[in-house]
Amino acid sequence: MRSVVASLLLALPLLASAWLPGEHKQIVSRDGIDLFNRSNLYEHGLTKRTRDLPKIGDQVKVRGVNLGSYFIVENWMSSTVFSGFGCKTSSEFDCVSSLNNQAKANSDFQGHWQSWISADDFTKMASLGLNTVRIPVGYWFLESIVDSSEHFPQGGEKYLDQAVQWAKDAGLYVIIELHGAPGAQATDPFTGQVNPSPGFFNTYNYDRACQWLEWITNKVHSNAAYSTVGMIGLVNEPVRIGDSRYPNAQSQTDSMREVYYPKAWTIIRNMEDSLNVAKDQQVHIQMMGKAWGSGDPNQYLPDQTFWHAAYDNHVYVKSSSAEVSHQGYLDYTCAENVSGNWPIIVGEWSLSVNSDVEHNSDWDPTNAANKDFYKKWFAAQVMAYEKGQSIGWTFWSWSTSGLNDPRWDFQKGVDAGIILSNIDDAYTIGACS
Repeated sequence: MRSVVASLLLALPLLASAWLPGEHKQIVSRDGIDLFNRSNLYEHGLTKRTRDLPKIGDQVKVRGVNLGSYFIVENWMSSTVFSGFGCKTSSEFDCVSSLNNQAKANSDFQGHWQSWISADDFTKMASLGLNTVRIPVGYWFLESIVDSSEHFPQGGEKYLDQAVQWAKDAGLYVIIELHGAPGAQATDPFTGQVNPSPGFFNTYNYDRACQWLEWITNKVHSNAAYSTVGMIGLVNEPVRIGDSRYPNAQSQTDSMREVYYPKAWTIIRNMEDSLNVAKDQQVHIQMMGKAWGSGDPNQYLPDQTFWHAAYDNHVYVKSSSAEVSHQGYLDYTCAENVSGNWPIIVGEWSLSVNSDVEHNSDWDPTNAANKDFYKKWFAAQVMAYEKGQSIGWTFWSWSTSGLNDPRWDFQKGVDAGIILSNIDDAYTIGACS
C-alpha cells in the first residue's frame, strides 16, 4: 500500500487543483461578480488593483479571513459576548454549565449568532479584495452526537446554513473545519471546552467526529447554499509532539493519524460516492500539515480515497524565534518559507506581537509612528504565505469585541491603517526590500 500511496503523492499537484476556487467550479456572487476573475473584479470597480493576483498555474491565491468567535466563542477575543450572558468563564462548555439553564443559554447564543455577523460583512470582505472565508465549527452543531453530560448551546445549524449562504451570495470560497472536536483535541478554549487532558484521541470520539464529517459533507453536496464550500478540515490544531502540556502527544497523534484520518477520509468519500459526486467536484480534505508538529498526516491514508488533499499551517510570529524588533519581525517574515506538504493554506496568522512588548508604545498599532511597520509586516506576511508550497492564507480574525486590538481584527486593522485595503499593494510597498 505504501508504494501506491507514494505514487499518488507524486501526482498530488495535478489532483489538488480539482476543486480549489476558480477551477472547475466558478464562484460567482449574487450580483454576478466572480472574485477569482481579475477582469471581472476590475470591471465592477470592487478594487483598485493594478497588477495580477499571484497564481499557481492558473490558480488564484486564497486570500481570506476566519470567522473567529462566531460559532465557537473565545473569551480572550470577544469578552463582551460572555459578559453579556453573565458568564465568567473562558469556554462555551463552562459558560453553558455556569448558566445552569439550557433555554437561557440557547437564547443567549442564538442572539450572538444573529448579531455577530451579517450579510453585509461578507459583502465587505469582497470589497476589500478577500475571496475566501474559513468557518470554524464545533461538533455540537450536530446535536444528535452530543452526550447528556456535555453542555453546549443548541440551535446553531440554521445559522451555519445562513452564514454559508451569505458567503456564497458574496462570491466567497468557503472552508469549513472541525475546530472543536468531541472530547477536545487540545486544552485550549478554541475547542469549546477546557479539558485538563485532551479526550479526543479514542475510538468513541473519532466515531462521533466522523458522524459530523458525514453530516457536513452531505450538506455541501445536497444544500445549494453550500455550493462554494470546497474544503473540509478534519480537526484544528491537535496536540503537538514536544509540547510540555501534552506528555502523551506522540501516542495521541499516532492514533489520530492511523485511526481517525483514514476513517474520516473514507467516510467523506463514501458519502460523496453515494451522492454520485464526480471526482473533480469532490471536496478537498484538509489536515494540519506536518510542519504543525503532529506527525505526517499522509502516513496512513488509504490509497483508494486519497485525492484532493490540502493542508493547514498556522504561523504566529509572536510565538516564534524572531528577534523582537520591528526589523527583526520583517526579516523573519521575509525569509519565511512555508513548507512540509502541498498545497498548504496558512489558515491562521495575525499582526500580534510578543506578549512582553505588545503594550509598549513603540509597538502600539494606534501610534502613527508604528503604522508603517505594521503595514509592511502585513505585506511581508501576505507575500510569504502566497509563495512556495503555500497557496494563500486566512487571517485571524474578521472581527473581535472587547479586545480592542486591530492586530487581531481585520476590519479594525483596515480602519486603523495597519492592514492594506488593497492587498495587491503588498507587492509594491517595499516590505522586504
